[in-house]
Parts: sequence; structure tokens; C-alpha cells
Amino acid sequence: MAQTSGTLDVRRGILDTAHRIVGVKGFSGVGLNEILVAAGVPKGSFYHYFGSKEAFGEALLADYFEDYLAAIDTTFAEPGLSHAERLMNYWRQWQATQGSIDYQRKCLAVKLAAEVSDLSEPMRLALKRGTAGILDRVTGAIAAGVAEGTLRIAGAPREAAEALYHVWLGASLMAKIERSDAPFAAAMTTTRRVLNPQPA
Repeated sequence: MAQTSGTLDVRRGILDTAHRIVGVKGFSGVGLNEILVAAGVPKGSFYHYFGSKEAFGEALLADYFEDYLAAIDTTFAEPGLSHAERLMNYWRQWQATQGSIDYQRKCLAVKLAAEVSDLSEPMRLALKRGTAGILDRVTGAIAAGVAEGTLRIAGAPREAAEALYHVWLGASLMAKIERSDAPFAAAMTTTRRVLNPQPA
């Protein structure tokens, strides 16, 4: 059965509300009732939109990554900048987002990866698909920068993308533990060393 615009609006409202709450409390720490009350949706109607809490979690991650990947595409297509400049802007945006106290902007991949990967195979696969999309885009940006001459890397673009993604994931976790931006400063130093950006 086709979804009406009203149905889509309610589903969108549930997901938007969940992004805010799950960003603070995690997935397991949030009951469906808390999300539905905040979204103004009757509890009994939840299963009209999602088959289970696990299916809801999978949809939440898919929705998050759809928006995140669109934002990356915008950053990597910003006019008037070299590929190196666009890529460095991406890492700066990562730091600004993960260092912010605004939980609506926090990365759900960072927040939920350790929590749900051992608990839900569908959610783990949603995380895997989303992070693969990020790595594909970062790899492409690095390759474009190398071809342009504004990046000089030692190995293959994919290897550099994976190494840097892992560095920034680790920095995001350590920043939470230390309540400091120091891990991001270290990640940026590593990023510059790996990418060796050059003037356009």
C-alpha cells in the first residue's frame, strides 16, 4: 500500500525526534514510549510505521546516513575550492560537529556503533552500508586531490581514506572520554601528514 503524505510526515516526525533523543541517550537507553510521546504520536500506532524497535533502529540509521552523505556531497562539490581544501573542510566540520554540545548534530555512527553492532545484525549492516558510503566519498575526494596535484599521499587513496576515517572515529571517542578537543587536534595533525595538502 502506498504511503500517504500524512503517513510520511508522521514517520518523518518520529525519526527527527528520535535523532535528538537517541543522540543523547543511545539506542538501548531509550524506550519507544519516550520517543512517541515527544513526537506526539500515539503508542499504539508505532507499528504502523515500523515493524519493530530493531526495524525502527535500522530506519533511523538509514535516514541519518542519507542526510550525512548528502552533506558530504555538498562539501566535496563546494565551488571555488581545490579538492584538498574541500577535504580539509570536511574534517573541520567533523570536529565542529563532534565537539559541539548540540546532540542533534552528533554522529550516530560514533554514538551507536559499539552499542548496537553486537545486538542487531540489521543495524550493524545499516552502519556498514553508511560508513562504506562515507569511505567511498572520501576515497574519491582523495583521488581527485592527487590527480589535481593538491594532495600527495604515500599509498592508495582507499588506504588513506580508511586510515583517516579510523583516526577520526577514535578521536571522537577519545574526545568524549577526555572532554577535550585535544584528540581532534591530534587527528588533524595526522590528517595533514597523511594527505600532505599542497597549494592549488
